[in-house]
Amino acid sequence: MSDAKTLSERIDALETRLTFQDETVETLNKTITEQWRKIDALARQHLATRGMPDARRFATAPGHVIEPVAEFCDQGTHDFGIAGKI
Repeated sequence: MSDAKTLSERIDALETRLTFQDETVETLNKTITEQWRKIDALARQHLATRGMPDARRFATAPGHVIEPVAEFCDQGTHDFGIAGKI
């Protein structure tokens, strides 16, 4: 009986840990999704302020990369002195 009780306690402990891990993964997933929404909104806002009123075409799903590099290649050097060195 002792072995069955010990086994039952171990299973209960594992189930408790699994439940906690599932909740943690779900919370992290929600957090990441919300962060991607904010990043997307900020990227659109940034592109709009750079004179690209049709910035919506750069909207992407989480995990996709926005690559408007070709449109910014002719940008001049700014006060930081970095753009001219790249």
